[in-house]
Amino acid sequence: MKFRRVSRLAGEIAVPGDKSISHRAVMFGALANGTTEITNFLQGADCLSTIACFEKLGIAIENTPERILVHGKGLHGLTAPYDILDTGNSGTTTRLMAGILSGQKFESILNGDASIQSRPMKRILDPLAQMGADIVSVKGNGCAPLHINGNRFCQNCMPISMEAQRELAKAEHNFLHGIHYTSPVASAQVKSCVLLAGLYADGATSVTEPQLSRDHTERMLKGFGADIRSEGTTATIQPDPVLQGMKIEVPGDISSAAYFIAAALLVPGSEVLIKNVGINPTRDGILRVVKDMGGDITVLNKKTSGGEPTADLLVKYSDLHGVTIGGDIIPALIDELPVLAVLACAASGTTVIKDAQELKVKESNRIDTVVENLTAMGACAEAAEDGMIIEGGHPLSGAVIQSHKDHRIAMSFAVAALAADGGTEILDADCVNISYPNFYETLRSLCDR
Repeated sequence: MKFRRVSRLAGEIAVPGDKSISHRAVMFGALANGTTEITNFLQGADCLSTIACFEKLGIAIENTPERILVHGKGLHGLTAPYDILDTGNSGTTTRLMAGILSGQKFESILNGDASIQSRPMKRILDPLAQMGADIVSVKGNGCAPLHINGNRFCQNCMPISMEAQRELAKAEHNFLHGIHYTSPVASAQVKSCVLLAGLYADGATSVTEPQLSRDHTERMLKGFGADIRSEGTTATIQPDPVLQGMKIEVPGDISSAAYFIAAALLVPGSEVLIKNVGINPTRDGILRVVKDMGGDITVLNKKTSGGEPTADLLVKYSDLHGVTIGGDIIPALIDELPVLAVLACAASGTTVIKDAQELKVKESNRIDTVVENLTAMGACAEAAEDGMIIEGGHPLSGAVIQSHKDHRIAMSFAVAALAADGGTEILDADCVNISYPNFYETLRSLCDR
């Protein structure tokens, strides 16, 4: 994709459904009794991987442009997959499904693309092993593929019918053990993996984090009928709930909205209204940081849908100043840090991003890839062990951008290109399909006015 500077952005848009919530709606709907109806589902590659995996586990899912219907079979209704479960590029699918599959009575293998096969899974393997799960990294490197042997009740049995499998699963005592796990990282994927395994444990399962990560799992499981409670940075779930299908309207993804927030703040004269964005307090870090930088953002029409707060966001071009981003706020904006780094280039003074080591183990090492591409555009940016340092006020120039097939890098530098002199070319730009298939069309619609 090729880009040039634009004179102004203006208009009203709606961003796709939240990726995290879309994943969870399918997963929890599959474990519930009855049908779960999902609207505004994100039709990105990652979420489609989740659907494909659950279809292989015996769940009927109807995917139409208007809605997703997940015909759940209850907590013990999944059946042995007929093939390897391919999670594509999705860390959420891989880690959350590992928790669910660790509590099943059948064997399964989780694998994904080259990126997934290099991302750290030891962070979930350790707590699952503490719970008694038989789960290993096939290559012994702490990464996918993951082999999960759940055949505890019938290791040497001949194949039996799906109905018989379900009845045996209900009759058998749970072989996972409830634990209190203290996670060394604030990660919603780690927390959710352990809590989902806790659905199949012999007692309560708790996870304590160093900082509170996004809480979509806790909110949604409670809506489905699970006994789950949170206190401070600890979440606790009771086993064997009876989950009931429900209707879920997925709010717009604030991580997708972040690119348009940044673009409107960056391009002089811009004014953009973004409709129906999720503003969950464990995800709204970008709004807090941008306001600290002097950004003009007005939150309008607040409401709650399915336990998730949403609002419209009116964003106007602003003169920004540098800030320090670190500490407890990092889990609330980890995915938005690349585009915040772009925004920092236009801010007066220095912006410091710290306590963000997690950026190294995303789809790319986002500390290195952001600094590499900002430097190519003429910015003054320096990588640090846990983040980066950006000196604002250096005009950006067009460059060839290496996306490293990382959707958030591609989208962040599409935004940077709108305020850069000359042309910018983004390589492997179609990687945005992972989370936002229509990103470039939406961006173009604001430029054409």
